[in-house]
Amino acid sequence: MTPFVAELVGTCLIIILGEGVVANVVLAKTKGNGGGLIAITFGWAIAVFVGVFSTSAVSGAHLNPAVSIGLAMAGKFEWALVPTYILAQLLGAMLGSALVWIHYRQHLNATEDPGNQLACFSTGPAIKNNFQNVFSEVLGTFILVIAVLFMTKATNSLGPLDALPVALVVLGIGLSLGGTTGYAINPARDLGPRIMHSLLPMKGKGSSDWGYSWIPVVGPTIGAVLAALVFKALQ
Repeated sequence: MTPFVAELVGTCLIIILGEGVVANVVLAKTKGNGGGLIAITFGWAIAVFVGVFSTSAVSGAHLNPAVSIGLAMAGKFEWALVPTYILAQLLGAMLGSALVWIHYRQHLNATEDPGNQLACFSTGPAIKNNFQNVFSEVLGTFILVIAVLFMTKATNSLGPLDALPVALVVLGIGLSLGGTTGYAINPARDLGPRIMHSLLPMKGKGSSDWGYSWIPVVGPTIGAVLAALVFKALQ
């Protein structure tokens, strides 16, 4: 794989498993219906684990525009490569979302609540408040990116288990901070699937809530920049 393909594939894997667990929990007539936040947070953590260990050897497994921006800000990644990585991540998120739609198509059509349909694609706040919602995304992404920046590889590699620390960070963010906005902490994770929600056919589909869409893009970007600045200051 090239780094572009690795970022596309890795992000696609994250979305398939991450969106898939949400769909399994919230859609009508699924085996996992009603599983709740714990199931979702563990599902997303495993999704990140799979995406990272599958692609880290090729691209570094950013799989998130906020991580790419944070690493570039901290001087650990070339700025010239950032646009290519972000494009790959966005396309990967869109592809993964389309595959989840195919897999759960019958259940999406059987779900009468358009909000639950949208939840399988993108995030949304429990209580709408622009400042609070942005703050939630900034804080969650700050923790993710600064953890990635301080993470160092073990002297003796554990192979795929080297991806476990970042997966545990995502699990912790979800369990502790995920109840407010659904913790996008990744602009591609929210924007790509939201685009697909607006394009794909679903029975009874509602709005894609574009009025909220800027928050899971701007918030994580700010969080990544702040994490890089703090990391550089501490160094």
